[in-house]
Formats: sequence, structure tokens, C-alpha cells
Amino acid sequence: MSMTETTHPALEPVELDGLNLRNRFVVAPMTRVSARPDGTPTEEMAEYYRAYAAGGFGLIITEGIYTDAAHSQGYFNQPGLVTPQHIAGWRAVVDAVHTGHAPIVAQLMHAGALSQGNAYGVETVAPSAVRPRGQMMKEYGGAGGAWEVPRAMEPRDIDNVVGGFVEAAEHARSAGFDGVEIHAANGYLLDQFLTDYTNDRTDEYGGSLANRLRLIVRVVREIREAVGRFPIGVRLSQTKVNDFTHRWADADAAAQVIFPALADASYLHIASEGRDFIETARFPSGSTITRLARELSGRPVIANGGMHDLSQAAEVLTDGHADLLALGRGALANPDLPERVATARKLASFDHEMLQPEATLGNARSWSANQ
Repeated sequence: MSMTETTHPALEPVELDGLNLRNRFVVAPMTRVSARPDGTPTEEMAEYYRAYAAGGFGLIITEGIYTDAAHSQGYFNQPGLVTPQHIAGWRAVVDAVHTGHAPIVAQLMHAGALSQGNAYGVETVAPSAVRPRGQMMKEYGGAGGAWEVPRAMEPRDIDNVVGGFVEAAEHARSAGFDGVEIHAANGYLLDQFLTDYTNDRTDEYGGSLANRLRLIVRVVREIREAVGRFPIGVRLSQTKVNDFTHRWADADAAAQVIFPALADASYLHIASEGRDFIETARFPSGSTITRLARELSGRPVIANGGMHDLSQAAEVLTDGHADLLALGRGALANPDLPERVATARKLASFDHEMLQPEATLGNARSWSANQ
């Protein structure tokens, strides 16, 4: 599809569990480490998210928000949904986004072993005492170097994690959010339970794939019981922020277990499948991971990876690979991307310098001032 065409299928409206979206372009969750030190969102964050609504995006998903004050925080200046101050701060963000006539979903995240909190004296926890691969991320305030070996979680820790997700979802609803997304992707805690090499438990949360999936299913169920009719998405991925090459073992068989078990979610969001999505998201069976997610769960699916390539994005939608498209760096470079597509204006290219030396809003603002 030519970038000058104005009939892009992503411009078509869509309904998502009661949310009427004006188009299928979604702002992907992106870590911006720009909250106050206590995790309270700022006015700058409100403006940052408002700009995407004003630019025409159909749906906005926030950066990962930590869910409890014990172990869930991943990074310095990450926002939370734990305290009254957090709720009030997010209410201002939500109100700003709603002036642009777009819904906004809170992504709820527990970092687990990938918390850089050990740098400031916070214990890290995980399904098992396994040191994460890779190094702490400088773009998110980490000093580099190896991750700490986390403490293996006991049953009461698992209960506390579930309680944190439930309470954060209730806080999100109180703040006016239009839904929540459970972050079970990219190597963070819920994905650590799902992943074989980070989970060597021998209880009901370890061993078989169905057991390793159990915590994600439980979080969805208990949030649903607490909040009732309220959109609840789940983000999944094969790759991780600390392991870009990871893929599910026996991927087609894994899909047959994972996706039907999450049919109670409002939608599934499949993350990080690469810029050449049609090929890199393809399983040995020939189907893409997102098409399998749609077929096996019966739920709408958001595809992520290279969706600023408008020809590829159109193919993903028209060929039935996904229902919506999440954009990260394409959205950073083009907060008004849907309006640009609708008016056949050229998209700006992403510049990695926008995120240097850290992925903060302040650094992005300084980059913009120098252009």
C-alpha cells in the first residue's frame, strides 16, 4: 500500500469490549521513567499522553505501572498505582487524554527478577532463584552489570502479587482509566513464571506449561471478580527485554495451551515480534502467533512490531493476522501518526537519540529542541 493512500484499513473504527475506538492504531506501552521519585505521575506525563489522543490514536496503553510497594517496581521514576497520590496523578493524566477523545488503558506490571531495585536496596523476587540473562538497562536508569539473583517466591508471595494486581486494577478504575492490561510479557514477573528457564518450581506453578501459565490465568480471573465489567487485556511475548532471541519451545503446541486459557481476557496483545512482522511472527505451522491467538482464544488481538511500515500494517489487518496495531517507536516519532496517515502526510523516522542517555520525557524534549 502506498503511503499516499488514505484508505488504510487501520483507519477503520473498531469496538473493543465496550470501548468504541475511532481507529485501530494503538500507542504501545513504553517505559519513560519520568514519574516523581515516589511514583506519582507528573503534568509532563499528562501532556505526553494527551498528545497521542490529540494526534488521533484510537487507544493508548500506558507504560508499565508497578502494582505494589514491596517488590514490583522495576525502575527509578517508574509510576505506580499504589498510593492515593498515584491515583490522583493518574486521574489528571486520564482526564487530559479524554479531552482528546481517546480511551486509555493502564498497563499493570510486576518486574520480578528484572527489577533494578537492588540498586537502591530493594529485594528482588521471582518464581525461582535464577539470575536473569543479560545486563541491567541503562536507558531505564540501570547501571549496567549483571542482575541480582532473586529470592524464590513462597506461596504467600504469590498471593501478595495477585492481591497487588487486583488492588492496582481497582485503583485504575478509580482513576478513570478505561481498562487495564496485565503485563505478562517481555521477561517480567508473570512471563518469568511462564518461561521454562526462569521457572524451576515443583509446585502447582511450575513444571508443565499449564502450571507455568497458572499465575497469569489467576490474575485475570481475580481482577475480573473484583472489577466486573471492565476491559482486561493481557500482553504476551516470546522475546524479552533481556533476551531478544527467545522463542517458545514447540511454539505451535504452546499456543494450543496458552491462548485458549486466556479466553476470559478482553483482548490479547502480542509484543515484540520484530520489524519484519509477517515473517518473524510466523510459527513452524506457517501461521503467525497473532493469527493463532485470535483463532484459539476467540478474542481480539493487538499486533506489535514494525507497524509503522504502513504496507505491512495493512497486510496484518486485511489478511487476518490481528485486529489492532500497537506502535512504539513509530508513535514516539509521530504522536499524530493516525492524522498523518489519514491526510497522506509522510511519517517521520525514529531517532534513537530521542532516548539517550535515558528514555525520559525530558531527554526527548531536549532532543526535539535541537532539531
